[in-house]
Amino acid sequence: MKTRLKVVVAAVLALAGHGAFAADAETEKKAAVERALALIQSNPASFSVATPASSRVRRSTDSQGLASSSTAPPTQGDEFKPRDVILDKDGTEHVRFDRFHQGLHVIGGDIVVHSKEGQSVTSSLTMRNAIQLPATLAKVDGRTVIQNAPDIGADRAKGIAAERFGNGVERSDAPQLVVFARDKTPVLAYEVRVFGAPNERHADSVVYYVGAGDGAILDSQDLAKRVQATGAGRSLYYGDLQFTTDKFGANSYRMVDPSRGDGEVLDGRDLEAGWLAFSPDLVPFTSPDNKWGNGATNDRKTVAVDISYGLAKTWDYFKQIHGRNGIFDDGRGVKSYAHVVFRTDRGGMTGANAQWRDGGVMAYGDGAPGTLLPGPVVSIDVAGHEMSHGVTEATSKLAYSRDAGGLNEATSDIFGTLVKYYANNANDPGNYVIGARIQPNGLRKMYKQDIDGQSFVCYPRDGFRNTSAEEVDAHNPHVTSGVGNRFFYLLAEGAVVPSTDRTLNKSDLVCPGQSTNLAGIGREKAGKIWYRMLTVYLNANSTYPDARAGSIQAASDLYGANSVAATAVARAWSAVLVN
Repeated sequence: MKTRLKVVVAAVLALAGHGAFAADAETEKKAAVERALALIQSNPASFSVATPASSRVRRSTDSQGLASSSTAPPTQGDEFKPRDVILDKDGTEHVRFDRFHQGLHVIGGDIVVHSKEGQSVTSSLTMRNAIQLPATLAKVDGRTVIQNAPDIGADRAKGIAAERFGNGVERSDAPQLVVFARDKTPVLAYEVRVFGAPNERHADSVVYYVGAGDGAILDSQDLAKRVQATGAGRSLYYGDLQFTTDKFGANSYRMVDPSRGDGEVLDGRDLEAGWLAFSPDLVPFTSPDNKWGNGATNDRKTVAVDISYGLAKTWDYFKQIHGRNGIFDDGRGVKSYAHVVFRTDRGGMTGANAQWRDGGVMAYGDGAPGTLLPGPVVSIDVAGHEMSHGVTEATSKLAYSRDAGGLNEATSDIFGTLVKYYANNANDPGNYVIGARIQPNGLRKMYKQDIDGQSFVCYPRDGFRNTSAEEVDAHNPHVTSGVGNRFFYLLAEGAVVPSTDRTLNKSDLVCPGQSTNLAGIGREKAGKIWYRMLTVYLNANSTYPDARAGSIQAASDLYGANSVAATAVARAWSAVLVN
């Protein structure tokens, strides 16, 4: 059965803004909406509409899209209601829509249609799965109800939300049935707004999304506009710092950054990293006076200051240099946990690690004496490294084995290094030594990673195929990344001996038989080429030769097919035997 696409256009009248725009501007915006709707109609799969829409676009002023009978089912299919229109000078149109399904608001289903001259340029949407609800919806006494599927009911959803809010609930609004589509297959849920006393976990008003089928809390967010504050911290590695915090009471502050998607640093309480997913609400760092840490590890907030600083600089780097709005490019921050321990391959536990956990969590250990990471693993390039794993997860999804694994790790080393240069902090000056602030000799030297006695800096003839158990062990992503790391150094800096290793010769920076006559194009251009390659041309199983082709194309896109940059990319790959 075809899904009927219902489009509501009456709301576009409000876009002209109470007479603030001329009549012709209003007409242009209406026309842009019509063109965007036509694109949705003709390309339903591109906008996560379940099946091809009917050829006729229905227009209605009914804001809910529901039939008038008290027992009739809601209108079938998706509705798109215009919320905003932006018209560029070059004729490009950007039309933002809210999505409704069978009359229910789709949380996370909003889209932006980008087009020019009636032709689709691209679209912005985070809902990747079309709505296929197993339940039947019906109207009973003016309410939409679920039939033929599990349903905890509105009253139970209200109780679950109040329980999560905790003590101090003053009132709750009547739950509203919605389709919840943030980061998952769309499901039915109840939207419940709860009001009461604020605490360190939430403001005085919170909206909860409670799964209609099982009662799980799918998501929550503060409704109150919190007060952004500037905290003063004494970090472990970077001295006295100022950073953004969240004021949630008269004398209460949280280590939450409202200016960067509400990213939050919490105390992992020495929990093993694998358990973080099962303990999503560990202890928030709070302060009565917005002062944090004492510069030493005997105050658990000290390293949290370092983490917050690193996260802010990484966010700002991606935003200002690449136009990326957070890890997932959706404006949302992530949770980061300090004081976490990690399981070793021998069954023990260690603090000498930091990790990006798939799904959007970062974990930082306190180091371990006698290891390569004797102190807390919270330097700025580590924060940049881990956050960049998230960018990879959100874009190319490079696998963590074979060539792709090396490219994955190299991506994080590259952007972690670029973040360190971007921060320009005298306590940790920019260089190509990963983790130099934690351990003077660093963890890896990008220009000659084989100093560690394990890493590859020249691409093997057969690549990193991992066809045997021995190859799997030898081709760990942290050692196969050396090929990508050396390439990037040569692309950005050229075959120039780094100040951190003056004893090297230029010939030490290239593979045997390769020319040392290589000039760098600069870190900014090199970073933009790698970013475009990662986000546009690589996929989960890309190889180093794929990266060569993708980066040459990226350089051509950005700087021209016969540009100095495109030529430099090819020569730098050849210098590490990727041809």
